[in-house]
Amino acid sequence: MSKLRKSGKGKFGLGLGLGATLGYLAYQQAWAIARVARADVQQTLTTHRNQGQPWRAYESGSETETYTVRHTVEDGIERVVYTPKQRRFETPIVMQHGMWHGAWCWAGWQALLAEWGWESHAHSLPGHAGSPVQRPIARCTLDYYLGFLKDEVLRQPRRPILMGHSMGGALTQWYLKYVGDDLPAAVLVGPWVSHQMITVGSLLSLSRLQPTFVLEAFLSWDSTPLVNTPERAARAFISPNAIITPEALHAKLGPESILVLYQHNPPFWYPPARVQTPLLWIAGGADTLLPEPLERRSAAYYHADYIVVPGAGHDIMLEDTYKETARTIHEWLVKQNIP
Repeated sequence: MSKLRKSGKGKFGLGLGLGATLGYLAYQQAWAIARVARADVQQTLTTHRNQGQPWRAYESGSETETYTVRHTVEDGIERVVYTPKQRRFETPIVMQHGMWHGAWCWAGWQALLAEWGWESHAHSLPGHAGSPVQRPIARCTLDYYLGFLKDEVLRQPRRPILMGHSMGGALTQWYLKYVGDDLPAAVLVGPWVSHQMITVGSLLSLSRLQPTFVLEAFLSWDSTPLVNTPERAARAFISPNAIITPEALHAKLGPESILVLYQHNPPFWYPPARVQTPLLWIAGGADTLLPEPLERRSAAYYHADYIVVPGAGHDIMLEDTYKETARTIHEWLVKQNIP
């Protein structure tokens, strides 16, 4: 009888713990859905204010024979600007990073583009890389991030080319829908797909990368478990031929919200029916986060020019083919007759 009572207590305790966990997860999902459902993109853009602290300013610079580099943190936003000494094009390029990343991820392409005559501006969203946190990461949403991207575009003396990687590619799509479809061109690099980020297939892909990711992320309300070791980061972002090591990559990555993934889905998001801005869509042939067939379908929806970089992981700009890919982007931009 004693053993039966102990067994019953053990099962009761296990059931209670499981029930509490499931209840907590259900509460979190309800909170997330309610939060993104309340988001009004136009209202967010209208009321957006950069709350960065001016006293945390930083500036450094360097130069080569062909370009200068200015690295600043002003009003809470980190910016890295590459300016060619012999400018061929008046139109600047604004570069928007993706989840976990920062302005640092564009350095290789910025240097090459500067050598070819382009001025480029990479920035880090609040709470990423060198930009201090302005809102708890768990409460950051795409419409919140979009306000900062809009700020960076408006800082330019003329309408820039917009280049976005991964979530930055989603923000580029959001910009074209909610801010203005009047840019000289946009380049989407391993971007989020056009219609829906959370599907059964996408959850299975994430689970294959990291079997416990979905549970860890929902319990912690943080997407960092996908990349919280060098091995996990490498599986998610790069191929064995990347120009950055798993350890170096992992050291540069930061936390990221889960809410952003919720928001790029119906009924909270539908892509624009038509886009006037010329689009170049670049997919990694070995991308484990966003498989190439999904990228191809999304590019077709937007009628974008489409290229695949064979063997490249999700961080296409960090692969050993980064020079060839940058050259392809440069040549495509030249064909658009952008001044």
